[in-house]
Amino acid sequence: MTAPPLLVAYFSMEIALSSELPTYAGGLGVLAGDHLRAAADTGLALVGVTLLYRKGYFRQVLDAQGHQQERDVQWLPEHHLERVSTQVTVSIEGREVRVGAWQTWIAGAGGGRVPVYMLDTDIDGNGEEDRRITDHLYGGEERYRLQQEAVLGLGGRRLLAALELKPTRYHLNEGHSSLLALELLAIEMSSGTGEDADLAAAIAAVRERCVFTTHTPIPAGHDRFPRALATAVLGRELVDLYARLPTPHSAEINMSALGIELSGFVNGVSHRHAEVSAGMFPGRPIHAITNGVHSATWTAPAMRAVFDRWIPEWRRHAHALRQAQKIPTDAIVAAHREAKRALVDEINRHGDHNFGEERFTLGFARRATAYKRMLLILRDVRRLREIASRWGALQIVFAGKAHPRDLEGKRMIEAVFRQQEVVLPSVRIAFLPGYDMRLGGLVTAGVDLWLNTPMAPLEASGTSGMKAAHNGVPNLSVRDGWWCEGYIEGQTGWVLAPGHPSDDADAAQLYRVLDEEVLPLYLGAPERWAERMRASIALAASYFNAHRMVGEYLERAYAPRW
Repeated sequence: MTAPPLLVAYFSMEIALSSELPTYAGGLGVLAGDHLRAAADTGLALVGVTLLYRKGYFRQVLDAQGHQQERDVQWLPEHHLERVSTQVTVSIEGREVRVGAWQTWIAGAGGGRVPVYMLDTDIDGNGEEDRRITDHLYGGEERYRLQQEAVLGLGGRRLLAALELKPTRYHLNEGHSSLLALELLAIEMSSGTGEDADLAAAIAAVRERCVFTTHTPIPAGHDRFPRALATAVLGRELVDLYARLPTPHSAEINMSALGIELSGFVNGVSHRHAEVSAGMFPGRPIHAITNGVHSATWTAPAMRAVFDRWIPEWRRHAHALRQAQKIPTDAIVAAHREAKRALVDEINRHGDHNFGEERFTLGFARRATAYKRMLLILRDVRRLREIASRWGALQIVFAGKAHPRDLEGKRMIEAVFRQQEVVLPSVRIAFLPGYDMRLGGLVTAGVDLWLNTPMAPLEASGTSGMKAAHNGVPNLSVRDGWWCEGYIEGQTGWVLAPGHPSDDADAAQLYRVLDEEVLPLYLGAPERWAERMRASIALAASYFNAHRMVGEYLERAYAPRW
């Protein structure tokens, strides 16, 4: 019997398509967008499913002291998307909630196209409360989040069925869409007697169809809902079926555990993260498919022009960036200088920062949360000023949003603002508000060195450093996430060994590397620095790209039978 043609349904709570569409919060959504863009480039039959978010994640507003305020995003879906005529219903708290959708297409470099469906409950026939379910990304409390996950997992699966799309694989990008797998199990069980033997056979059948990717080693990043709440929102039938799964469960509904239990292929997003995840979810093999970024999206215009001249096939085959070793270093340096000029202009438009193109510039743009350690570079201001006085003025550009309920993350942003005057005149600091795809592209391409200092092993992968590498920007990063694989001594950047007893010790190591290795090379041996820029492209960008990543998913997760 001929197997049905491969069709992958990629479910993600957020997907970053462009800065104009507020359908993402950060790294998870950007990664999802890059996954879909690479699928379009390579001609993979894939469809994306997410929620619409009429009010977005939030628009970040920072006052003169760095206090973050959140504002709703204002946008009109009809100006960017096409409404889908098909609707489905999902039972939420006993109400039949109508779920509509909007559609857009991602066009690939090779002529392929990937459709993306964005689910929307703000439609006629729903009550006011139900119309608001898809308003805010990661907004509200547990009940609101669970309602959204019901719309995504249950409504998304039903929409594809109503559109007569028949996925051979469902890719659950984190646990937010795991109810999809639970409903597939209920459908399989409906044709049997309901006995344990039928349950085992049904689980095996669902696992044949589901792939699960976990993205965080932070326990708080895995959604859990009290059983009573889940029963009230979803109904007793689904919750009782969850309780019958073989893996022991507590009184909570653990969405990641659910997705892992019902998926035949489960992976982390770097080799180190897979090791950590195996300890979090014992009993199931956790594979590793390291993240990558969409090369053409995250390479600055000037550098794209260089690649077009020297490596014409790179847009369709990003592994060809290995040939960057043949590009003259002066062409890479000139392209980076143009990207740096664009970044400096952007920074100076945001205030009286007086950044200059000739000064060594570090970049740190991450979600503002404690384990990312945004403040590590500022931990010993006296030492930082000494380094700047010895080598010449330094510039540091920061960007990143704190979750509205992450008070510690907000205080970190405020602390950066307080240091702006303290470090002058030898060090200049700027914090850019409204971190999004556009700003992320400017910062990762325009700085001289990319800085990443999380507490290991809490960085699952990290992709900003990969974007920097595509633009010839070396990394200075803790040995965690992707950098365990991406760091090549003397080639792609510098590594900070984790495991020090305190942030003070980690900061001391950071200052030593900056003072004794990075700045002497940048200022004292510009030709060798340019070679390191080129090596970052040839050795890091040629591998840590979304074309390679999607190819691994196709070979290891989508195409085979496990």
